[in-house]
Amino acid sequence: MLIDSHAHLDDNKYGSYLELLDRFKKAGGKYLIDVGFDLTGSVAARERAASNEGVFFAAGIHPQEADKEIDLEPITGLLADLRCVAVGEIGLDYHYEPYSSKRQIELFVRQIEIACAAQLPIIIHSRDASRDMLETLKGNKSLLGNGFLMHCYSESLQQAKNYLDLGGYFAFGGAITFKNAKKDDIIRYIPKDRLLAETDCPYMTPVPHRGKANEPSFITYVYDKIAEIRGESRETTESIIEENFFTFFKRAKRAL
Repeated sequence: MLIDSHAHLDDNKYGSYLELLDRFKKAGGKYLIDVGFDLTGSVAARERAASNEGVFFAAGIHPQEADKEIDLEPITGLLADLRCVAVGEIGLDYHYEPYSSKRQIELFVRQIEIACAAQLPIIIHSRDASRDMLETLKGNKSLLGNGFLMHCYSESLQQAKNYLDLGGYFAFGGAITFKNAKKDDIIRYIPKDRLLAETDCPYMTPVPHRGKANEPSFITYVYDKIAEIRGESRETTESIIEENFFTFFKRAKRAL
């Protein structure tokens, strides 16, 4: 059984998302989380989840949207849906200038608060913002009781230790198959009960499909690489990730 814990099915790089789901199932895919980037995308993710077996969704506002006037009430409304398993993706992204770290942190904390109120975990995007990310999570530790997942983890081993101390989970995607990935030590270090897999499609396409738009069926290459790095069988990796998925995304089990 394969699980993609982070996919974007509404990207304009795709044609019919139904074809993506069909290929995912043929590759052994069972469950998938369609993750929101903004309000429009979160609403669309809810609609896809409602009409497709095995699809859940996350609702949230990406940090790159922080320069806009944002009303979070509609996002809060989506969280009551049983197929909404997390708030995300949310976080900090200091990669593209100009940006306002103050506005991003404010938006991030507001969404941590609504996730806590809804008793849902959060899916975190962190890019070039390690110091502020750690300080923000430490400063809001009391709101993290439902869990947080570092999506597409790309930071250091020391930072992973810091997140682990706060109770964090980690998802790895196609980037770990790249020749210069340098994430083997981190993937081996992460406790087996804190590990998940994702595609982040249509981005971060794994080897051997680099140059194409990523898609959920390519999660098989992520599983293979995790198993190889950790020195375990593919079946063991699948079992570990399945257990972690339902432990972290508690509402997913209730929604089945």
